[in-house]
Amino acid sequence: MKKILKVDSPNDYARFVDAPEQHPLISIIHYDELAPFRHSLNNYGVYGLFIQRQFPKVLSYGMKTMQVSDASIIAVAPGQIGGLEDNGERISLSGWALLWSPELLHGSEMEHHMERYQYFSYFFSDSLKMEPDEWICITQLLIQMRNELTAHDDSPSLRSILQSYLRLILEYCNRIYLRQLSEESKGSSDLLKHFHDLLQQYFRENRQLSQGLPTVAYCASELAYSPRYFGDIVHKATGGTAIGYIHNYVINQAKNLLMQGHNISETSRLLGMDFPHHFTRLFKRMTGLTPSEFLGK
Repeated sequence: MKKILKVDSPNDYARFVDAPEQHPLISIIHYDELAPFRHSLNNYGVYGLFIQRQFPKVLSYGMKTMQVSDASIIAVAPGQIGGLEDNGERISLSGWALLWSPELLHGSEMEHHMERYQYFSYFFSDSLKMEPDEWICITQLLIQMRNELTAHDDSPSLRSILQSYLRLILEYCNRIYLRQLSEESKGSSDLLKHFHDLLQQYFRENRQLSQGLPTVAYCASELAYSPRYFGDIVHKATGGTAIGYIHNYVINQAKNLLMQGHNISETSRLLGMDFPHHFTRLFKRMTGLTPSEFLGK
């Protein structure tokens, strides 16, 4: 059995690394001020940003491992598992950890904004790579937040101020995420070519007959992307979705089969769709016509 640290509150992690406890719902930890501490594989019940100059070279993230860049940020959300299992080694880190309970945001506008920040998703398995000025700005915000916690007792106004700082930090992170996404999409023509080639190969090898229509998860895996990140790149490149791209390819294949004289049932089977009415529904949705109407044009 793996040794897993349950981080149900921000201070569970603060106590593990022997950092000061400042507030029941938020913890701001400056690693540079701490004595060496042990690794931990954490099961999070809180949100967290780990903002560090240098991470351990390989970390666990869900069922995967991730390579982490220097001067970057790792984002975690409730229900996720990440870190490195305690092996007895003690480490020193440079940077910050910011952890907060979902309760801190309860009833606020920010609570509804959290789903915008896709870098918290398990499907985004990269770190956020900061520019030097972003490191400085985020560090200053963390220092100001910590000063607020030190100088003032808990109150609704303090929590509102903390939410405002937190919103700024998350927007910086979102800018970094979108920049990385944009850098990936600069090579989107190559990605779309590989995507198209993959679909051609899939049908050329008749995999649809045993495996059904190709899925976004399958295509992303074959092209070495997470499904969410792959979908974001395709959307930025085409304005549509990855599943829409797959369906468009499938319908083009269907048109060829229909024009070659195959009936609707045969076409459905050759495309890997078990039920002709599912094929007819997809064809109608994608083209505005039923297969019969298409043939009668």
